[in-house]
Amino acid sequence: MYTISKKDMLINDEIREKEVRVIGSEGEQLGIMSSADALAKAEEEDLDLVLIAPQGNPPVCRIMNYGKYRFEQSKREKEARKNQKTAELKEIQMSLNIDTNDFNTKVSQAIKFLKGGDKVKLRVRFRRAREMSHMNLGEDLMKKFVDACAEYGSTDKPAVLEGRNYMVVISPKSQQASQKKAKTAEAPADGEE
Repeated sequence: MYTISKKDMLINDEIREKEVRVIGSEGEQLGIMSSADALAKAEEEDLDLVLIAPQGNPPVCRIMNYGKYRFEQSKREKEARKNQKTAELKEIQMSLNIDTNDFNTKVSQAIKFLKGGDKVKLRVRFRRAREMSHMNLGEDLMKKFVDACAEYGSTDKPAVLEGRNYMVVISPKSQQASQKKAKTAEAPADGEE
């Protein structure tokens, strides 16, 4: 089957070529003929003559129901757009003096985002100047958070300091990779029972 080169194709009287190669409505080759003869053949079948490959030598036309073709094409495009999922970037903020329960809540929220296929941007804020002098505490908190989410996501780049914020982006792991890990963990190693 031929793929059609562009969306708005020339049809019927718009085709100005002297000779064209014609493909019938059932996909059979009808040969090379003048565009007037090809248009007459299409009208005989009560269909349209559509120029599908203008770069061909001679150009290729097909006899088809153009309205039905355009409808099916727009339906396929709409279905493809519907099935497309775009990953969002969700942000979670923490400060250095976060409590354990608050930390656990933020970890569970990040895991929920990662399971949903979204990326998580973790930001540790240093609100005061004296907090900036304890960067190692921010790094430890960041590492603890990333380790807590390690089963569901991983970092692509190391954490960066921008002003008073220490940030890292956690990308979700693919579900297939986590399923493979689960299968290999269940299977006993050679010699074990």
